Amino acid sequence: MGVYDAIVVGARCAGSPLAMLLARRGHRVLLLERARFPSDTVSTHYIHQKGVARLEAWGLLDRLRATGCPPILDMGWDVEGIRFVGRPPTPDGVTEGFGPRRLVLDELLARAAEEAGAELREGFTVKEVVEEDGRAVGVRGRLRGGSMVEERARVVVGADGLRSTVAREVGAERYEVHAPRTHAYYTYWEDVGLDRLDFYAVPGLGAAAFPTHDGLAMVSIVFSTFAYPEGVRGRIEGSYLEGLRRFPALAERVLDGRRVERFAGMHRVPNHFRRSAGPGWALVGDAGYHKDPAPAQGISDAFRDAEALAGAIDRGLREPPRVDDELEAYARGRDEAALPWFRWALRMSRLEPLTPPLRQLYEAIAADQQWSNRFCGLSAEMVDPEAFFGR
Repeated sequence: MGVYDAIVVGARCAGSPLAMLLARRGHRVLLLERARFPSDTVSTHYIHQKGVARLEAWGLLDRLRATGCPPILDMGWDVEGIRFVGRPPTPDGVTEGFGPRRLVLDELLARAAEEAGAELREGFTVKEVVEEDGRAVGVRGRLRGGSMVEERARVVVGADGLRSTVAREVGAERYEVHAPRTHAYYTYWEDVGLDRLDFYAVPGLGAAAFPTHDGLAMVSIVFSTFAYPEGVRGRIEGSYLEGLRRFPALAERVLDGRRVERFAGMHRVPNHFRRSAGPGWALVGDAGYHKDPAPAQGISDAFRDAEALAGAIDRGLREPPRVDDELEAYARGRDEAALPWFRWALRMSRLEPLTPPLRQLYEAIAADQQWSNRFCGLSAEMVDPEAFFGR
Protein backbone atom coordinates (compact mmCIF):
# COMPACT_ATOMS: atom_id res chain seq x y z
CA MET A 1 0.00 0.00 0.00
CA GLY A 2 1.48 3.32 -1.11
CA VAL A 3 0.44 6.87 -0.38
CA TYR A 4 -0.93 8.78 -3.36
CA ASP A 5 -1.19 12.52 -3.65
CA ALA A 6 -4.86 12.13 -4.57
CA ILE A 7 -7.40 9.34 -4.85
CA VAL A 8 -10.27 10.20 -7.19
CA VAL A 9 -13.36 8.01 -6.87
CA GLY A 10 -15.28 8.00 -10.15
CA ALA A 11 -13.75 8.20 -13.63
CA ARG A 12 -16.39 9.93 -15.70
CA CYS A 13 -16.84 13.58 -16.74
CA ALA A 14 -15.58 15.10 -13.49
CA GLY A 15 -13.18 12.49 -12.14
CA SER A 16 -11.16 11.68 -15.24
CA PRO A 17 -10.40 15.32 -16.18
CA LEU A 18 -9.45 16.00 -12.55
CA ALA A 19 -7.10 13.01 -12.46
CA MET A 20 -5.64 13.95 -15.85
CA LEU A 21 -4.93 17.55 -14.83
CA LEU A 22 -3.36 16.53 -11.51
CA ALA A 23 -1.19 13.89 -13.19
CA ARG A 24 -0.06 16.43 -15.78
CA ARG A 25 1.12 18.59 -12.88
CA GLY A 26 3.27 15.72 -11.65
CA HIS A 27 1.06 14.38 -8.86
CA ARG A 28 0.62 10.68 -8.12
CA VAL A 29 -3.07 9.95 -8.70
CA LEU A 30 -5.18 6.82 -8.22
CA LEU A 31 -8.41 6.91 -10.26
CA LEU A 32 -11.05 4.38 -9.21
CA GLU A 33 -14.13 3.45 -11.26
CA ARG A 34 -16.85 0.94 -10.41
CA ALA A 35 -17.62 0.23 -14.10
CA ARG A 36 -15.39 -1.05 -16.89
CA PHE A 37 -15.11 1.04 -20.03
CA PRO A 38 -16.79 1.42 -22.42
CA SER A 39 -19.69 1.98 -20.04
CA ASP A 40 -22.88 3.99 -20.37
CA THR A 41 -24.60 6.18 -17.79
CA VAL A 42 -27.72 8.34 -17.62
CA SER A 43 -26.81 11.74 -19.04
CA THR A 44 -27.92 14.85 -20.87
CA HIS A 45 -24.99 14.13 -23.27
CA TYR A 46 -24.60 17.71 -24.38
CA ILE A 47 -21.35 19.70 -24.10
CA HIS A 48 -21.88 23.43 -24.56
CA GLN A 49 -19.21 25.66 -26.05
CA LYS A 50 -17.56 26.44 -22.71
CA GLY A 51 -17.05 22.72 -22.14
CA VAL A 52 -15.78 22.25 -25.67
CA ALA A 53 -13.30 25.10 -25.12
CA ARG A 54 -11.90 23.16 -22.16
CA LEU A 55 -11.55 20.00 -24.25
CA GLU A 56 -9.61 22.05 -26.77
CA ALA A 57 -7.38 23.54 -24.07
CA TRP A 58 -6.72 20.03 -22.70
CA GLY A 59 -5.78 18.73 -26.17
CA LEU A 60 -8.78 16.38 -26.37
CA LEU A 61 -11.11 18.09 -28.84
CA ASP A 62 -9.57 16.52 -31.92
CA ARG A 63 -9.98 13.12 -30.29
CA LEU A 64 -13.68 13.79 -29.79
CA ARG A 65 -14.04 14.95 -33.39
CA ALA A 66 -12.26 11.79 -34.55
CA THR A 67 -14.98 9.64 -32.94
CA GLY A 68 -17.46 10.93 -35.54
CA CYS A 69 -19.61 12.93 -33.14
CA PRO A 70 -21.22 15.70 -35.25
CA PRO A 71 -20.57 19.32 -34.26
CA ILE A 72 -23.61 21.46 -33.42
CA LEU A 73 -23.72 25.21 -34.01
CA ASP A 74 -27.34 26.27 -33.51
CA MET A 75 -30.19 25.89 -31.02
CA GLY A 76 -33.83 25.84 -32.02
CA TRP A 77 -36.69 26.69 -29.66
CA ASP A 78 -40.41 26.05 -29.80
CA VAL A 79 -42.05 27.41 -26.65
CA GLU A 80 -45.84 27.04 -26.85
CA GLY A 81 -45.62 27.61 -30.60
CA ILE A 82 -43.22 30.58 -30.42
CA ARG A 83 -40.31 29.47 -32.61
CA PHE A 84 -36.82 30.82 -33.13
CA VAL A 85 -33.28 29.63 -33.86
CA GLY A 86 -30.12 31.13 -32.39
CA ARG A 87 -26.42 30.68 -31.98
CA PRO A 88 -24.99 31.40 -28.52
CA PRO A 89 -22.10 33.76 -27.94
CA THR A 90 -18.89 31.76 -27.97
CA PRO A 91 -15.86 31.58 -25.65
CA ASP A 92 -12.40 31.91 -27.16
CA GLY A 93 -13.69 31.45 -30.68
CA VAL A 94 -15.16 27.99 -30.01
CA THR A 95 -18.42 27.83 -31.97
CA GLU A 96 -19.30 24.14 -31.68
CA GLY A 97 -21.24 22.12 -29.18
CA PHE A 98 -21.31 18.31 -29.18
CA GLY A 99 -23.73 15.66 -27.94
CA PRO A 100 -21.56 12.55 -27.55
CA ARG A 101 -22.62 9.15 -26.31
CA ARG A 102 -21.25 8.59 -22.84
CA LEU A 103 -20.00 5.20 -23.97
CA VAL A 104 -17.53 7.14 -26.11
CA LEU A 105 -16.84 10.28 -24.10
CA ASP A 106 -16.19 8.68 -20.73
CA GLU A 107 -13.68 6.18 -22.12
CA LEU A 108 -11.93 8.96 -24.03
CA LEU A 109 -11.54 10.97 -20.81
CA ALA A 110 -10.43 7.97 -18.74
CA ARG A 111 -7.75 7.00 -21.28
CA ALA A 112 -6.51 10.60 -21.33
CA ALA A 113 -6.10 10.42 -17.55
CA GLU A 114 -4.12 7.18 -17.92
CA GLU A 115 -1.91 8.69 -20.60
CA ALA A 116 -1.18 11.62 -18.29
CA GLY A 117 0.13 9.18 -15.67
CA ALA A 118 -2.87 8.52 -13.42
CA GLU A 119 -3.31 4.92 -12.29
CA LEU A 120 -6.78 3.78 -13.38
CA ARG A 121 -8.47 0.79 -11.73
CA GLU A 122 -11.70 -0.20 -13.45
CA GLY A 123 -14.22 -2.49 -11.79
CA PHE A 124 -13.22 -1.18 -8.34
CA THR A 125 -15.97 -0.47 -5.80
CA VAL A 126 -15.19 1.89 -2.93
CA LYS A 127 -16.92 0.82 0.28
CA GLU A 128 -15.50 3.21 2.88
CA VAL A 129 -13.53 6.40 3.31
CA VAL A 130 -10.68 5.91 5.79
CA GLU A 131 -10.45 8.65 8.40
CA GLU A 132 -7.90 9.41 11.08
CA ASP A 133 -8.41 12.15 13.67
CA GLY A 134 -11.40 13.43 11.69
CA ARG A 135 -9.48 13.66 8.43
CA ALA A 136 -9.97 11.64 5.21
CA VAL A 137 -6.75 9.74 4.51
CA GLY A 138 -7.80 7.04 2.05
CA VAL A 139 -10.41 4.53 0.94
CA ARG A 140 -11.22 0.86 1.32
CA GLY A 141 -12.73 -1.17 -1.48
CA ARG A 142 -12.29 -4.09 -3.81
CA LEU A 143 -12.02 -5.18 -7.38
CA ARG A 144 -14.79 -7.50 -8.51
CA GLY A 145 -14.19 -10.87 -6.98
CA GLY A 146 -11.21 -9.61 -5.02
CA SER A 147 -10.44 -9.03 -1.38
CA MET A 148 -10.80 -5.71 0.43
CA VAL A 149 -7.82 -3.38 0.02
CA GLU A 150 -6.94 -0.02 1.52
CA GLU A 151 -5.27 2.84 -0.31
CA ARG A 152 -4.01 6.06 1.25
CA ALA A 153 -3.80 9.60 -0.13
CA ARG A 154 -3.22 13.17 0.95
CA VAL A 155 -6.56 14.14 -0.62
CA VAL A 156 -9.64 12.00 -1.36
CA VAL A 157 -12.09 13.23 -4.00
CA GLY A 158 -15.61 11.98 -4.60
CA ALA A 159 -16.45 12.23 -8.29
CA ASP A 160 -18.81 9.30 -7.96
CA GLY A 161 -22.08 10.85 -8.96
CA LEU A 162 -25.45 11.65 -7.46
CA ARG A 163 -25.38 8.70 -5.04
CA SER A 164 -21.79 9.34 -4.02
CA THR A 165 -20.26 6.88 -1.57
CA VAL A 166 -17.64 9.46 -0.64
CA ALA A 167 -20.30 12.09 0.14
CA ARG A 168 -22.16 9.60 2.32
CA GLU A 169 -19.04 8.49 4.14
CA VAL A 170 -17.84 12.00 4.99
CA GLY A 171 -21.36 13.16 5.94
CA ALA A 172 -21.57 15.91 3.33
CA GLU A 173 -24.85 17.63 4.15
CA ARG A 174 -27.17 18.97 1.47
CA TYR A 175 -28.29 22.59 1.13
CA GLU A 176 -30.07 24.79 -1.42
CA VAL A 177 -32.49 21.86 -1.72
CA HIS A 178 -35.43 22.32 -4.10
CA ALA A 179 -38.26 19.93 -4.89
CA PRO A 180 -37.93 17.94 -8.12
CA ARG A 181 -39.35 19.76 -11.11
CA THR A 182 -39.30 16.93 -13.66
CA HIS A 183 -39.11 13.28 -14.60
CA ALA A 184 -36.90 12.83 -17.70
CA TYR A 185 -36.52 9.92 -20.14
CA TYR A 186 -34.68 9.53 -23.44
CA THR A 187 -33.73 7.06 -26.13
CA TYR A 188 -32.02 7.00 -29.53
CA TRP A 189 -33.53 7.08 -33.00
CA GLU A 190 -32.05 6.52 -36.44
CA ASP A 191 -33.00 8.23 -39.72
CA VAL A 192 -34.13 11.43 -38.01
CA GLY A 193 -31.73 13.85 -39.69
CA LEU A 194 -31.17 16.46 -36.97
CA ASP A 195 -28.31 18.95 -37.24
CA ARG A 196 -28.87 21.19 -34.18
CA LEU A 197 -29.99 21.14 -30.56
CA ASP A 198 -33.77 21.67 -30.41
CA PHE A 199 -35.78 22.48 -27.29
CA TYR A 200 -39.59 22.27 -27.07
CA ALA A 201 -41.99 23.22 -24.30
CA VAL A 202 -45.73 23.20 -23.67
CA PRO A 203 -47.38 23.32 -20.23
CA GLY A 204 -46.32 20.23 -18.32
CA LEU A 205 -44.04 18.78 -21.00
CA GLY A 206 -40.66 19.48 -22.54
CA ALA A 207 -38.46 17.83 -25.15
CA ALA A 208 -34.91 18.06 -26.45
CA ALA A 209 -33.31 16.47 -29.49
CA PHE A 210 -29.89 16.57 -31.14
CA PRO A 211 -27.56 14.41 -33.25
CA THR A 212 -25.08 12.08 -31.61
CA HIS A 213 -22.75 9.26 -32.65
CA ASP A 214 -23.45 6.72 -35.40
CA GLY A 215 -26.00 8.88 -37.20
CA LEU A 216 -28.42 8.67 -34.28
CA ALA A 217 -30.52 11.35 -32.61
CA MET A 218 -30.94 11.51 -28.85
CA VAL A 219 -34.54 12.52 -28.10
CA SER A 220 -35.70 13.18 -24.54
CA ILE A 221 -39.15 13.87 -23.15
CA VAL A 222 -39.47 15.69 -19.84
CA PHE A 223 -42.59 15.42 -17.66
CA SER A 224 -43.18 18.15 -15.09
CA THR A 225 -43.96 17.10 -11.55
CA PHE A 226 -46.93 19.49 -11.40
CA ALA A 227 -48.59 17.79 -14.38
CA TYR A 228 -47.29 14.27 -13.59
CA PRO A 229 -46.88 14.18 -9.79
CA GLU A 230 -46.55 10.39 -9.71
CA GLY A 231 -44.28 10.24 -12.75
CA VAL A 232 -44.55 7.71 -15.56
CA ARG A 233 -42.64 4.69 -14.20
CA GLY A 234 -44.23 1.47 -15.37
CA ARG A 235 -45.58 3.14 -18.51
CA ILE A 236 -42.52 4.95 -19.85
CA GLU A 237 -42.83 3.96 -23.52
CA GLY A 238 -46.50 4.91 -23.87
CA SER A 239 -46.03 8.16 -21.94
CA TYR A 240 -42.93 9.04 -23.97
CA LEU A 241 -44.72 8.53 -27.29
CA GLU A 242 -47.79 10.40 -26.06
CA GLY A 243 -45.58 13.26 -24.95
CA LEU A 244 -43.64 13.26 -28.20
CA ARG A 245 -46.85 13.70 -30.17
CA ARG A 246 -47.50 16.93 -28.26
CA PHE A 247 -44.66 18.37 -30.38
CA PRO A 248 -45.88 17.64 -33.93
CA ALA A 249 -42.85 19.04 -35.77
CA LEU A 250 -40.52 16.84 -33.75
CA ALA A 251 -42.81 13.80 -33.76
CA GLU A 252 -43.10 13.85 -37.53
CA ARG A 253 -39.33 13.56 -37.91
CA VAL A 254 -38.74 11.12 -35.10
CA LEU A 255 -41.58 8.70 -35.77
CA ASP A 256 -40.52 8.41 -39.41
CA GLY A 257 -37.29 6.95 -38.01
CA ARG A 258 -36.72 3.90 -35.85
CA ARG A 259 -36.01 3.60 -32.14
CA VAL A 260 -32.84 1.56 -31.67
CA GLU A 261 -32.31 1.38 -27.89
CA ARG A 262 -34.17 1.07 -24.62
CA PHE A 263 -35.31 4.06 -22.60
CA ALA A 264 -33.11 5.62 -19.95
CA GLY A 265 -33.75 8.43 -17.52
CA MET A 266 -34.70 9.46 -14.03
CA HIS A 267 -37.84 9.68 -11.90
CA ARG A 268 -38.08 12.94 -9.87
CA VAL A 269 -34.81 14.64 -10.81
CA PRO A 270 -33.24 16.07 -7.60
CA ASN A 271 -31.98 19.64 -7.16
CA HIS A 272 -29.48 20.30 -4.38
CA PHE A 273 -25.93 21.20 -3.40
CA ARG A 274 -23.71 19.22 -1.04
CA ARG A 275 -20.97 20.58 1.17
CA SER A 276 -18.04 19.85 -1.12
CA ALA A 277 -14.91 20.22 0.98
CA GLY A 278 -13.67 19.13 4.37
CA PRO A 279 -10.50 17.89 6.08
CA GLY A 280 -8.67 15.97 3.37
CA TRP A 281 -11.64 15.55 1.04
CA ALA A 282 -13.62 17.25 -1.73
CA LEU A 283 -16.55 16.51 -4.03
CA VAL A 284 -16.86 17.35 -7.72
CA GLY A 285 -19.45 16.85 -10.48
CA ASP A 286 -22.84 15.38 -9.57
CA ALA A 287 -21.43 14.26 -6.23
CA GLY A 288 -21.11 17.92 -5.28
CA TYR A 289 -24.33 19.28 -6.71
CA HIS A 290 -27.14 18.15 -8.98
CA LYS A 291 -29.67 20.17 -10.92
CA ASP A 292 -32.44 19.60 -13.41
CA PRO A 293 -31.11 18.63 -16.84
CA ALA A 294 -33.36 21.10 -18.68
CA PRO A 295 -30.49 23.32 -19.92
CA ALA A 296 -28.15 20.33 -20.47
CA GLN A 297 -25.27 21.89 -18.54
CA GLY A 298 -24.04 18.98 -16.42
CA ILE A 299 -21.01 17.89 -18.46
CA SER A 300 -19.82 21.43 -19.10
CA ASP A 301 -20.15 22.19 -15.37
CA ALA A 302 -18.22 19.03 -14.46
CA PHE A 303 -15.34 20.13 -16.68
CA ARG A 304 -15.34 23.61 -15.12
CA ASP A 305 -15.31 22.30 -11.57
CA ALA A 306 -12.71 19.60 -12.26
CA GLU A 307 -10.37 22.27 -13.59
CA ALA A 308 -10.96 24.49 -10.55
CA LEU A 309 -10.45 21.62 -8.11
CA ALA A 310 -7.28 20.48 -9.87
CA GLY A 311 -5.82 23.94 -9.33
CA ALA A 312 -6.85 23.97 -5.67
CA ILE A 313 -5.40 20.52 -4.95
CA ASP A 314 -2.18 21.35 -6.80
CA ARG A 315 -1.68 24.52 -4.76
CA GLY A 316 -2.53 22.74 -1.52
CA LEU A 317 -0.19 19.81 -2.14
CA ARG A 318 2.67 22.18 -2.87
CA GLU A 319 2.05 23.96 0.45
CA PRO A 320 0.59 21.20 2.68
CA PRO A 321 -0.53 23.43 5.56
CA ARG A 322 -2.86 25.17 3.09
CA VAL A 323 -4.47 22.12 1.53
CA ASP A 324 -7.73 22.27 3.49
CA ASP A 325 -7.99 26.04 2.97
CA GLU A 326 -7.58 25.49 -0.76
CA LEU A 327 -10.29 22.83 -0.78
CA GLU A 328 -12.68 25.11 1.09
CA ALA A 329 -11.90 27.97 -1.31
CA TYR A 330 -12.67 25.64 -4.23
CA ALA A 331 -16.06 24.79 -2.72
CA ARG A 332 -16.93 28.46 -2.21
CA GLY A 333 -15.87 29.30 -5.75
CA ARG A 334 -17.88 26.36 -7.09
CA ASP A 335 -21.01 27.69 -5.43
CA GLU A 336 -20.43 31.19 -6.76
CA ALA A 337 -19.95 29.87 -10.29
CA ALA A 338 -22.81 27.37 -10.17
CA LEU A 339 -25.65 29.11 -8.37
CA PRO A 340 -26.84 31.42 -11.21
CA TRP A 341 -27.09 28.45 -13.56
CA PHE A 342 -28.65 26.23 -10.90
CA ARG A 343 -31.41 28.81 -10.52
CA TRP A 344 -31.78 29.10 -14.30
CA ALA A 345 -32.24 25.33 -14.50
CA LEU A 346 -34.95 25.54 -11.83
CA ARG A 347 -36.67 28.31 -13.78
CA MET A 348 -36.37 26.58 -17.16
CA SER A 349 -37.65 23.26 -15.81
CA ARG A 350 -40.92 24.53 -14.37
CA LEU A 351 -42.74 23.94 -17.67
CA GLU A 352 -45.65 26.06 -16.47
CA PRO A 353 -47.94 27.90 -18.92
CA LEU A 354 -46.49 31.16 -20.19
CA THR A 355 -47.89 34.21 -18.44
CA PRO A 356 -48.89 37.12 -20.74
CA PRO A 357 -45.67 39.06 -19.90
CA LEU A 358 -43.51 36.01 -20.59
CA ARG A 359 -45.33 35.33 -23.85
CA GLN A 360 -44.61 38.90 -24.92
CA LEU A 361 -40.97 38.43 -23.98
CA TYR A 362 -40.61 35.23 -26.00
CA GLU A 363 -42.33 36.83 -28.98
CA ALA A 364 -39.88 39.73 -28.77
CA ILE A 365 -36.95 37.30 -28.60
CA ALA A 366 -38.24 35.46 -31.64
CA ALA A 367 -38.52 38.73 -33.58
CA ASP A 368 -34.90 39.81 -32.96
CA GLN A 369 -31.95 37.62 -33.98
CA GLN A 370 -29.57 39.27 -31.53
CA TRP A 371 -31.93 38.49 -28.65
CA SER A 372 -32.48 34.96 -29.96
CA ASN A 373 -28.72 34.45 -29.81
CA ARG A 374 -28.53 35.91 -26.31
CA PHE A 375 -31.33 33.64 -25.13
CA CYS A 376 -29.37 30.64 -26.42
CA GLY A 377 -26.46 31.94 -24.37
CA LEU A 378 -28.46 31.25 -21.20
CA SER A 379 -28.24 27.49 -21.67
CA ALA A 380 -24.65 27.78 -22.91
CA GLU A 381 -23.79 29.70 -19.69
CA MET A 382 -22.58 32.69 -21.69
CA VAL A 383 -25.35 35.16 -20.72
CA ASP A 384 -26.14 35.92 -17.09
CA PRO A 385 -29.79 34.98 -16.32
CA GLU A 386 -30.29 37.84 -13.87
CA ALA A 387 -28.96 40.35 -16.40
CA PHE A 388 -31.21 38.89 -19.10
CA PHE A 389 -34.48 38.74 -17.15
CA GLY A 390 -33.82 41.28 -14.42
CA ARG A 391 -34.00 40.43 -10.76
